[in-house]
Amino acid sequence: MADFPHLDASDRQIVAALQVNGRASWRKIATALGASESTVTRRGQQLLHDRAVAVTGVLDHLRCGLGISIHVRLRVRPGRALQVARALAAHPRPRFVAVMTGSFDVTAEIVVRSHRDVMQVLSELDRIDDVVESESMVVIRKFSALEEWNPSTLDGHTVDVLGAGAEVTDYAHRDWTTPEQLTGQDFAIARVLASNGRASYATIASLVGTSESTVARRVESMVQRGCLRFRTVFESPTVGYDVEYLLWLEVAPAQVEEVGERLAKHPATRYVAAATGRHNLILQGVLAGYGDLYPYTTEVIGQLPGVQSADLTLQVQALKRAWVPIGDDGRPQPREYS
Repeated sequence: MADFPHLDASDRQIVAALQVNGRASWRKIATALGASESTVTRRGQQLLHDRAVAVTGVLDHLRCGLGISIHVRLRVRPGRALQVARALAAHPRPRFVAVMTGSFDVTAEIVVRSHRDVMQVLSELDRIDDVVESESMVVIRKFSALEEWNPSTLDGHTVDVLGAGAEVTDYAHRDWTTPEQLTGQDFAIARVLASNGRASYATIASLVGTSESTVARRVESMVQRGCLRFRTVFESPTVGYDVEYLLWLEVAPAQVEEVGERLAKHPATRYVAAATGRHNLILQGVLAGYGDLYPYTTEVIGQLPGVQSADLTLQVQALKRAWVPIGDDGRPQPREYS
């Protein structure tokens, strides 16, 4: 089990602020938290240096027509879950990989160009030693994404200050129908931001061979159109959430929209999406402790309309998030610019 970085209350507040706005300046974070800029700058830079947290730029593949997401669950031979997860995480396709307990042992989110590629991917996974069964679900709509989650450790005023001046506050996933088109320059900028989501415009301009003003304009355009998002990567125990889980729901089709929207607004939800297959809603969430699991299951999930079955699986260890590898020590590992 990962030995997660130990953060004090001040560091947790900084991580929470980065979750709300990964590219917020240290000055803005200091203002929002009511702390000195020098202290926030020093501690924030140390958190990034120690890899307790990382910020990465992520292209929304659904929004940009770059591919679709498949959620895969694998059942493996006893005692081989971590080895299978490591093999999956080493593959370039998966953007998320984790070991879990429950009905399946390993889960992954994999991006493919088309649903026609699903069988090829599944055949690749079945060739991994010790995989005995797989189940796949294709995402067809997102209700909320991980980068939109508010850890609830910050009050409303603080969140408002962090969001002031941000290009987008509501991604309105369901309003997106026609994919946006990106230029070669956009992709070059996005590659730099994938390696370092807090890279300055000057740094990006130097690496891609253009002007700062052009970089600023292209980044703003991609963010406004919902193409580019900034994901703050950290393990939930570092900010006080000891339980991370994945919930696989079978919901009557007429209630999928309502249930998805309701779950997207719940403070425990980090991600929820509609999918094809037996489980047509998939959710990733966090809770403060194990004592919260029972009331969450009975009072939150149990009260949702149209839920026909619910499979709750607990996450044991993440090995990859937003294409960022996660070390055995629970720290995000560097993504190299290429």
